[in-house]
Amino acid sequence: MRKHRLDLFSLIAGALFSTIAVVYLVAALNDQAVNGRIVIPVTFIVLGLGGLAGAVAAVARRGRTDRQD
Repeated sequence: MRKHRLDLFSLIAGALFSTIAVVYLVAALNDQAVNGRIVIPVTFIVLGLGGLAGAVAAVARRGRTDRQD
């Protein structure tokens, strides 16, 4: 089976949205409220950093040649 390249942005975005879902679930179970004024900007910051990391990884990968072992 051929290996595929790691999509860093998708990995970070999936982990982020899963974390946000767990935070809201735990808050709902404990009768607490999650402050959206914190969650929304942090989400955008993490997605921006994930996009930057994905772009840097793509540029670094472009310089290498693919070897199949």
